[in-house]
Amino acid sequence: MGAKGFLRSLTDRGQSSSPYAGLDLPDGVILPGNTKARLGVLEDFEKAGFGWLWASDAEGRLIYISESATQSTGREPTEILGRHLTELFETDPDNPDERSDRPFKFQLSARSRIIDLVVRFALGKSKHEAKQTWWSFSAQPILDNAGSFRGYRGIAKDITTEYERKLMDSRLAEYDSLTGLANRHRMSRRLDSLIPAYVAAKRSCAVMMLDLDRFKHVNDTLGHQAGDALLKQVADRLHHVVLDRGEIGRLGGDEFQIILPDTDDRGSLGELAEKIIQVLSQPYPIDGERATIGASVGIAIAPYDGIEREDLVHSADLALYVAKNSGRGQFRFYTHDLKDRAEERRILMEDLREALANDALELHYQPVVRVEDNMVVGFEALMRWEHEERGSVSPGLFIPIAEESNLIIQLGEWALHRACREAANMPRSLTVAVNVSALQFTDPRFPETVADAITQSGLEPERLELELTESVFMGDSESVDQTFKALKELGVRLALDDFGTGYSSLSYLRSAPFDKIKVDKSFVDTCTQKDLNSAKIIAAIIGLSNALNMDVVVEGVEAFDQLGVVKEMGARLIQGWIYSKALAIDAVRERMSSGEFRIEPDGPESYRSDRRTVFRRIGVIHEDHRYAGVLRDLSRTGARVEGLLGVPVGTQLVLDLGSGQLAVCTVIRARDAMIGVEFETPLVNDGAGGLCTRHRVSPYALAAAGMPLEALPAGNYPMQMIKSSDGGQSKPLFVEVKTPGV
Repeated sequence: MGAKGFLRSLTDRGQSSSPYAGLDLPDGVILPGNTKARLGVLEDFEKAGFGWLWASDAEGRLIYISESATQSTGREPTEILGRHLTELFETDPDNPDERSDRPFKFQLSARSRIIDLVVRFALGKSKHEAKQTWWSFSAQPILDNAGSFRGYRGIAKDITTEYERKLMDSRLAEYDSLTGLANRHRMSRRLDSLIPAYVAAKRSCAVMMLDLDRFKHVNDTLGHQAGDALLKQVADRLHHVVLDRGEIGRLGGDEFQIILPDTDDRGSLGELAEKIIQVLSQPYPIDGERATIGASVGIAIAPYDGIEREDLVHSADLALYVAKNSGRGQFRFYTHDLKDRAEERRILMEDLREALANDALELHYQPVVRVEDNMVVGFEALMRWEHEERGSVSPGLFIPIAEESNLIIQLGEWALHRACREAANMPRSLTVAVNVSALQFTDPRFPETVADAITQSGLEPERLELELTESVFMGDSESVDQTFKALKELGVRLALDDFGTGYSSLSYLRSAPFDKIKVDKSFVDTCTQKDLNSAKIIAAIIGLSNALNMDVVVEGVEAFDQLGVVKEMGARLIQGWIYSKALAIDAVRERMSSGEFRIEPDGPESYRSDRRTVFRRIGVIHEDHRYAGVLRDLSRTGARVEGLLGVPVGTQLVLDLGSGQLAVCTVIRARDAMIGVEFETPLVNDGAGGLCTRHRVSPYALAAAGMPLEALPAGNYPMQMIKSSDGGQSKPLFVEVKTPGV
């Protein structure tokens, strides 16, 4: 269709008679029935550039467009005409004025009126190109006398200049000016649009909340400009890790958020969180200085942990809080008991203050053994707390609480004085090592505290070892050097703990006066695995320590296969359960009273790194019956369950581990009421030192079974989900045995 043909289609509306006939009108007035004059007006309109005219056929192909419009695209009319409109134009998801998620194709297929729809000319263009063209489309659907759709007739105009201005204004309003990441407003808007859409489509969406550890220290010591430079580098590193898997936002300060659509695999989420923590923990070069920070991550997944933005973000925030307060540099998944844990930590902190004030803590001593003759040459002092109501409280729980409240300085001072006093009554050939936190080390009074402990106890300074981690180097370098100098002047020994788990250990050895290196347990745990390099790393650390004339202690040896490997790698000093766990001071004195303190190694032949001894009730599902069982051991690949008699080897079961975790497994061992099972899909790290299933039962499935669509209550599964194949109720095949103590 030519221009005149198109214009006639707009102007011809039955010209046999005119309501204006016989009227006395001024010269130059164009009557609606004057087709030629009307065509001239429309042609003048097109030439003036105020707008363009266009038309499509019933199939959505462009059949007419103003000549000036094709000129603005740099294309010949033959390249454009005849193409489908969706080939030529697309809606912009970042349109600041158009919040609809409906694409251009959908709006055309609706065959309804189009008013000021912003589209981007897309033919042969990339949305990443510097120069793009945006048009505003308006159109009316045309129907024939029979009511059939004939196509669109409409107008368009170039709005590129004003649209780019709006995009810039929108970007300033929705993106962080420092890092270029989305800001809190945009991230909230994205979740507000994503979550309802995903709930309707029965899809999942994960949210990660990130907080930088020790960022305030960088600001305080290097200045706010250095802090800004560090935040930019953090944003770059996050981009390289996350890539196109999700959208990253900076919510303010050192708080970040990542939205990961269509993700509920806790295995891959945990791996991503670990990689983020690892990458963000590497040193940052800033104006000739090096800053080292860390990161903690909390993870929540819709719909399991919330089906509203506020609920999902709150769940991720709570998981982040627990991660930070569990020692930092960790990730946590949200679980329904986290609220209880937060309150429990607050109560535990008050109890810890009271225990310290009442001298209710004690030190236990783990021997360091010389493998040549199995003689004990020293001890590491480890803090123990026997709570009057809770029983034994793990240091892994109360030490992070102490660090959070700065109570760690008082605890550290107490441990120093107690260890020196008790070591002073041991043979002079034995040393005692005391752990020192980074907060304690940066206390200006720390050298004075060490001196007081030595003086008051009468302990020879060279018998006291202070165990430090790389985190002590994250303070001001000048004050760190001064503290090292003061401690060496006292005559104490310094040991670098957890060696090899950080990123800059060699530079620390070059600059700090260490006397001993301690090989981290993580290398020992995997030293017998042929596909890893842990044994070679242990050998390299031992060789390095020998070259630097330092002692080296290998920690965490528990089994004979590990002992054989580390001895082969050159280890001479070992600390681990294969020799002894930490002993109370009375037990140490009793062993020493018999003369020489020698310990023969005793432990399992081989080490199983992923087995965890547990004791809790679970559900065991077989066909359409759910039995009660007790979980005794749990590993990535299997478990030991007590409580069922008559279960044949080869039986397929489903273990209900709670919180929506159903693990399909096969019985591989059966003896009396104890069965061993192998999982169809291995479990994954839950971020808290435990294991969890990759996926959970979707509440959508529960809704289909008649339950409300909400976060899954722990261990609540309708029997409709596990009906037998014939749909009937069968008789139970196994005998349920009650387990004492559960």
